[in-house]
Order: sequence, then C-alpha cells, then structure tokens
Amino acid sequence: MARFEMLEAGFGAMGATAQADILFELGMMYATGRDCETDVVAAHKWFNIAAIKGSVRAAELRSELSATMSKADIAKALREAREWMTMH
Repeated sequence: MARFEMLEAGFGAMGATAQADILFELGMMYATGRDCETDVVAAHKWFNIAAIKGSVRAAELRSELSATMSKADIAKALREAREWMTMH
C-alpha cells in the first residue's frame, strides 16, 4: 500500500487550507486508486482528517464513501484517523 509520510520540516507550519488540500488529495488517491491500489478505509481516513482541517468537499466525499462501507470498515477508518491526529 502506498503511503505518504508528512514529516518534512514546515508541514506543521503550513496553512490549514494547504494542509486540508494535501490531505484531500491523499483521500482522492486512495479512493480512485491513483498511483496505488484502491483502499476505501484509507480514503475515508484521509477525507476525515481533511474535513477536520476544514475541507468541505472532503466531508462530502467521506459521507458518500461511508454509504458504501461496512460498519467495521468505517470504525477502522475512524480509528486510524484518530491515531494519525494523535501522532501529528
């Protein structure tokens, strides 16, 4: 599975809008299988984090994606998003 590590210096100092845009793009990457295998759990995770950072579009796509996911997959995505937010 492809992975983006956002540990570069300055990422934390980046504006919230720029962060949300980058996180939204990660969600799109996993949702569409662009440069990786399609992974709805990862897509939901990144859309969720982008929505928290202020992306309205990410919140909309997260909602649409949730309608196609099992409760177990949604729980896993939420858990992974919470873990990522705790670490970053």
